Amino acid sequence: MVSRVMKVAFVVPRYGLQIRGGAETGARMLAEHLVADRGDQVEVFTSAALDALTWRDELPAGSERINGVTVHRILSEVGRGEGFHPLSGMLLADPEHASAEDCERWVDLQGPKSPDLLRAVEASDADVIAFYPYLYYPTIRGLPLVRDRAILHPAAHEEPALHLPVFDALFSGCRGFAFHTRSERRLVVERFSVATTPQVVVGLGVEEGEGSAEAARAAFGLGDAPYLLCIGRVDDKKGTGILWRYFRSYKERHPGDLRLVLVGQIVDPPDMGRDIIVTGMIDDASKWGLLRGAHALVAPSPFESFSLTVVEGMTAGAPAIVNAVCGATREHCEQSGAGMWFEGYAEFEAVLDRLLGDRVVHETMRQNGIRYVESTYRWPVVMARYGAFLEAFVERRATSLS
Repeated sequence: MVSRVMKVAFVVPRYGLQIRGGAETGARMLAEHLVADRGDQVEVFTSAALDALTWRDELPAGSERINGVTVHRILSEVGRGEGFHPLSGMLLADPEHASAEDCERWVDLQGPKSPDLLRAVEASDADVIAFYPYLYYPTIRGLPLVRDRAILHPAAHEEPALHLPVFDALFSGCRGFAFHTRSERRLVVERFSVATTPQVVVGLGVEEGEGSAEAARAAFGLGDAPYLLCIGRVDDKKGTGILWRYFRSYKERHPGDLRLVLVGQIVDPPDMGRDIIVTGMIDDASKWGLLRGAHALVAPSPFESFSLTVVEGMTAGAPAIVNAVCGATREHCEQSGAGMWFEGYAEFEAVLDRLLGDRVVHETMRQNGIRYVESTYRWPVVMARYGAFLEAFVERRATSLS
């Protein structure tokens, strides 16, 4: 039962149904469920951008309702500023020693820079204002303006930017944190010494879609072949370069029908062949069909703060194979008993041999994953955690002001 209807604002660098994956999708899902499940009033302050690489204004400015959420899109003064990449490369090579002046310039050049957006956030009468994620101009410049009403969803993972000195004041001054995973919380607490700040591990819920394995197999020419599935940007920085090379090496040592299916925006295409299928962007029905037919879902990225894809795979009965150095995805495997991890080719080969060769292990992991999602990442469970945290946050503020 909802004990208090709240007015909640989210501040994100981009927002919309067109945006797949990432922190912005997490923010949208939480915003929509606060409205649908709790009846809260929710608004979003965001830019008019779609592309996170340029932050170029592409959508019209103004306000609209999307699934019950009032979205305010505000034009940027600057998207991704000229000179950002050389400066960023220099700073991130040695982030701990970056000067304050260079850090401030980095924030403005990274964008999306919009003083009008900050003014709109400051003028909001929301009970609580949630900033999501930590990395960009709207959060770094906006959160201090409304600090007493603000919580931060860092969506943090181990990366050089997290060690820039500009973030010390942002994190240490926060009044509340909402994390995706325990590993993210541990990372932030250790980096910024914020163990005593009110915080919650929220996660995200799964929105399971339609889609049959048979239809997906037919659509992508898979026939009856077993396949591994990787969903996300096909980008060497996301680990797909390592994945397809390891897969090729495995096939050379273990010939057979096994395929690798790569789904998502193509940045760094693999060397093509009949055993590697690259689909590009696909619709939700195709995605869920592929998940339901996959022998395993592979998440090779070392840099994730949650990985909804891994949780979706477990929902569909696909055990996970993840990069051992990624705290969030490894945590899902350890907590659920529904996946394994690899660091280097030898471990990748051993994991595949086990999942492909032992039906009992595969079935046990499949069932473990389904139970894990049901108990931890269904929306009623997630919203109970999040709603209680927001209510307590608002109540503490009200008490401090009385």
